Amino acid sequence: MKFETRAIHVGQLPDPTTGAVIVPVYQTSTFAQEGLGVHKGYEYSRTGNPTRSALEQVLASLEEGKFGLAFASGLAATAAVLTLFQAGDHIVVGDDLYGGSYRLFEKVFKKFGIEPTFVDFDDIHAFKDAIRPNTKLVWIETPTNPLLKLIDIKALAKITKKAGVLLAVDNTFASPYLQKPLLLGADIVVHSTTKYIAGHSDLIGGAVVLNDKAIFDQLKFYQNATGAIPGPWDVWLTIRGLRTLSVRMREHDANARYLAKFLDKHPAVKKVYYPGLPSHPQHALAKKQMAGFGGMISIELKGGLKAVERFVKVLKIFRLGESLGGVESLMTYPAKMSHGSVPREERLARGITDDFLRISVGIEDKEDLRADLAAALVAAGKF
Repeated sequence: MKFETRAIHVGQLPDPTTGAVIVPVYQTSTFAQEGLGVHKGYEYSRTGNPTRSALEQVLASLEEGKFGLAFASGLAATAAVLTLFQAGDHIVVGDDLYGGSYRLFEKVFKKFGIEPTFVDFDDIHAFKDAIRPNTKLVWIETPTNPLLKLIDIKALAKITKKAGVLLAVDNTFASPYLQKPLLLGADIVVHSTTKYIAGHSDLIGGAVVLNDKAIFDQLKFYQNATGAIPGPWDVWLTIRGLRTLSVRMREHDANARYLAKFLDKHPAVKKVYYPGLPSHPQHALAKKQMAGFGGMISIELKGGLKAVERFVKVLKIFRLGESLGGVESLMTYPAKMSHGSVPREERLARGITDDFLRISVGIEDKEDLRADLAAALVAAGKF
């Protein structure tokens, strides 16, 4: 079956009791057992729930993986991967990444003896050079948050496999519709399902997808032992959103391409970051590695922080706020929002300046979105 068909049918057979074509919300903490040790596959909803099982099956299918696990948030999914390691282990991390992931690596797991080394994401050889005898994992985002950099997953996977190191890819920005890291050699794929997968800004969730049964068993044990699971209603909403992922991603992608070209020529804009522009350093890689360029754009405005303040004040359709990937367009100021946990010196060194904005392009009418940006840019630059 093709992607669109699997999104609607995998793990979502009609309910055997009633014939309902939509997976029911199993709003229950426990399940009646027929006898000692005799049950119908479910005992307690922390351990397993039929609604969650449906989501895990379809996510695995769409990422071309064998196993999927749903978590309470993207960071819970990331934390699950890190529990595979122990004190004295070392991980290599691409230096452009979500601020919450940075905080988790640097401020939480580091104190438990799992040491991160952040390397220049633009230099694939830096990943190879940073691998030590005790390195267990290489962690990347591609495209990255918020600078929208890309790295050749297949080439990096050759490096990690030769070194005997796991490669984990946060695929949140691309979604499985536009990019499939497991097919390119990655070992683990992580998502914040809050974003494009659910797609409607109405829940928090995360997921891990992989092919290795032994690693899956470890992660499944962690999922049950620590209980960082999504509730059945959030799971059900995620499934509902996922069923339209392909349709939404095509619209996100089309709108972002249109707006990126507009922004790239505007005199109030200093720089546009978007893989779909020929000027993007990894444009050729994006065309090869992805099925589209996605719905995320980042920009730098001329005029510094004052210009940013004038710009966001005028916006009417774009909402200023955290998060991304919903059907509505959002404008984020990373220095104070998504990357506020990264020290200012490091933010600036990585290119997240005070005039930097991240745009999540929704699926509204493209002309309405352009007009909203145009009015805000007039205020920002007084052009």
